[in-house]
Formats: sequence, structure tokens, C-alpha cells
Amino acid sequence: MRLFAALGRLLSFSEAELYALVAVFVRVGAVAVLLPGFGEQMVPMRVRLVAALAFTAIVWPAVAPGLALPFQPLGAAMAPPLAYGRLLLAEAACGLVLGLALRFLVFALQLTGSMAAQATSVAQIFGGGATPDPMPAIGNLLVLAGIALALASGLHVKAALAMIGSYEVLPFGVFPVAGDLAEWGVARAAQVFDVAFMLASPFIVAALVYNVALGAINRAMPQLMVAFVGAPAITAGALLFLLLAAPVGLAHWSGLLDVVLAAPFATPR
Repeated sequence: MRLFAALGRLLSFSEAELYALVAVFVRVGAVAVLLPGFGEQMVPMRVRLVAALAFTAIVWPAVAPGLALPFQPLGAAMAPPLAYGRLLLAEAACGLVLGLALRFLVFALQLTGSMAAQATSVAQIFGGGATPDPMPAIGNLLVLAGIALALASGLHVKAALAMIGSYEVLPFGVFPVAGDLAEWGVARAAQVFDVAFMLASPFIVAALVYNVALGAINRAMPQLMVAFVGAPAITAGALLFLLLAAPVGLAHWSGLLDVVLAAPFATPR
């Protein structure tokens, strides 16, 4: 802990302020790791670190006056290093909860792309870069487009406001309540599938109509190799549906992102 005292004198911070600043950085850094656009695999680690430091510089002046350091929350016998470690763990947990609330919406786009590609028989076309795991090209396109739309809509400003507001819902140094967190997590996971199915529904309906028509043609003309005739049609139809449905779906997704940024800890109904 002598290091904090030396750094505090060097930076004209009191030791308590430096403790609090590091704790704020831990929460903000946990959010930045999962934040869409800033926590992607394609973003270099140094850029993520700079983004976390920049968000900390924005959040710290807004929350610093209300922060109090409970160095001994478990009794007078608790050593300051152990109490401070508990404080950092609580801040990291709070940051991960906020980051997951936003990352769940990216999962919805990934799932949408997988469902659409599987329904339209283009799941074999993979594209990488946005996520660590292989993903169909439709999913990769939706994720990249969604992230670009979010950043163009001022994600960095809204995310900073959400980080500042998180201290009102999840107080400084307090672990999230396990029961409430479990209920919130289940509801957010259910929302992922709900949003993904809604965005992929045009592709699923089109694939159903295509397969029914293909079956009827096969019954009427058994000699015709309908699979060879229909494969180009379903591929072209998938691209056409992507052209028509993606702007509408991404606009709806962007609206959901704004709702989550405004109330990230609310349980969706």
C-alpha cells in the first residue's frame, strides 16, 4: 500500500482518492472489455486499455464526490489490503454486469445471423473478424453493421452516462445481490432469443415457403432435379431478404440498445 501513497504524492492525489480512482478504473475497465465496438477481438488490446483509461477520466470527476472507501467493512480485524481486494472484486462484478447487459445484444445479432444462414442454406459460408469463433457471413455482416450503427449513434457518450448512472443502482464497493442478478440474467438471456428470432423471422418464413414449394414441384415433376434448380434461388433470395430486412432489423436493434443503455439493470418483460 506504500505504492499508493507515493503515487498519490506524485499525482497530487490523496491516498484515499487514489484508492477510489483505481477502483473506478476496475469497474470501467470491466465494462470496456465487453462494450460493443470497444471490446471486440479485432480491437488491439492497447486500444482497449486506452479506451478504458479515457472512460475512467470521464467517469471519475462525476462520481468521485460520492465515493467512500470502507477499508474495513468486515470488522476492525480486517487488514486494509484484504478489504481493498474485496472492494476491487465488487467493482469488477458490477462492471461485468453492465458490460454483459450490452454484450447480450451483440449475441442477439450473432444468433440472428446463424438462424438466418441455417434457414437459407448459406451457413457454410463463414466469415471471421468480429468474434473469436467462426460465424456465418450473414452473422458477421449483421454484427459489423450493428456495431458501426451503434458507434455512429453516439455509443461512447451513452456508455459513459450508463457507467456514471451505474453507481446509483450498484453502489460503490457493494456486490450485486445474487438473487436479483440471477433473475436479471435469465430475463436478458431470454431477450436475446426473442430478439434473434424476431430479426431472423423473415428468413425463416421465406425458407419455409421455399421448402414447401420445392416439395410440391418435386411431387409434380419427379424427374426434375429440384435441388439443383432451387439452390441458386434460395441463395439469391437470402441476399435479397438481407438487403430488405437488415436496415429495418438493425434500426430496431439500435432502439433496443438505447433502451438498455438508459436502464441496463432493468429486468426486461
